[in-house]
Amino acid sequence: MTNTRRASIVQALAIALGLFATAGSAFAQVRIAYQTVVEPAKVAQADGLYEKATGQAIEWRKFESGSEVITAVASGDIQIGYVGSSPLAAAASRELPIETILVAAEIGSAEALVVRNGSGIAKPADLVGKKIAVPFVSTTHYSLLAALKHWGIDAKKVSIINLRPTEITAAWQRGDIDAAYVWDPALGKIKENGKLLTSSAEVATWGAPTFDAWIVRRDFAQKNPEFVAQFVRITGEAYAAYRKDAKAFVANQANVDKIVKLTGAAAADVPELLAGSKFPTLAEQASPALLGGGTVKALTDTAKFLKEQGKVDKVLADYGSYVSVKHVQAAAKASDQAVAAAR
Repeated sequence: MTNTRRASIVQALAIALGLFATAGSAFAQVRIAYQTVVEPAKVAQADGLYEKATGQAIEWRKFESGSEVITAVASGDIQIGYVGSSPLAAAASRELPIETILVAAEIGSAEALVVRNGSGIAKPADLVGKKIAVPFVSTTHYSLLAALKHWGIDAKKVSIINLRPTEITAAWQRGDIDAAYVWDPALGKIKENGKLLTSSAEVATWGAPTFDAWIVRRDFAQKNPEFVAQFVRITGEAYAAYRKDAKAFVANQANVDKIVKLTGAAAADVPELLAGSKFPTLAEQASPALLGGGTVKALTDTAKFLKEQGKVDKVLADYGSYVSVKHVQAAAKASDQAVAAAR
């Protein structure tokens, strides 16, 4: 074989390998950020239903807080992410190129403020001078500030410490903090040696409701509308399965095991944690109460509160461009088609 022909073959192989690598990268380019929140769609995630529905390889990355997810989405490293309403409002206020595609959960008792046994905290007024841990710019941070305001407690008179959920658990065990506002699995662990002071269900009745949402980078959604629709469809169908018969859902040990594996929550706590939030169906998602209007108002109200607390620099005149109803509408249509095809 001549040197020229050998060089040509090597070059051709290099080009082929390059194309293969490029194709492989494209095929694996969808990166989705999830958190350890206990919710029904974790079962679909564990079963690979998202990959099956989209025909796309997905790299699932676990994050501990919404602020970390926002940073990853803003950098372009993550295309779709799970965040709370507070970091979402903060991100929209910074005018990041994102949009809300699904309200994942209307948070109730699944997030709570717990005070450590022996901390000397028997009532809200006792929080003054104490150390309270919370992931900053999270839904629990927002709820904590709203609770303090409701109780008439100056947040500056409380030592609020920024810790991630795993760090909260460790600090709690060392006795470094007096209280924490967090979600599971950290919530379940600190409850073992603590007392509930309030939850996000109660804080919501005081005028500060919180929710979790799935967001997408706007450029990704524009180029991949079918992927986003299928992602929303699978999530919505998982919620519908739970809502149809919650008792049967948690009675299925396989469902519980899958949720435990992805979240780290205790199996015994899963039924209560699922019951601690409301998971809207696709029909509810598109209603005026949620993506059809209510979610925009909620983001606006949250942003105003965060501005008041000095957590964001400005409040936008309109948050409508950060909420999209078209993806749930496309998902509902795809879901109907899937049901018809299965008949």
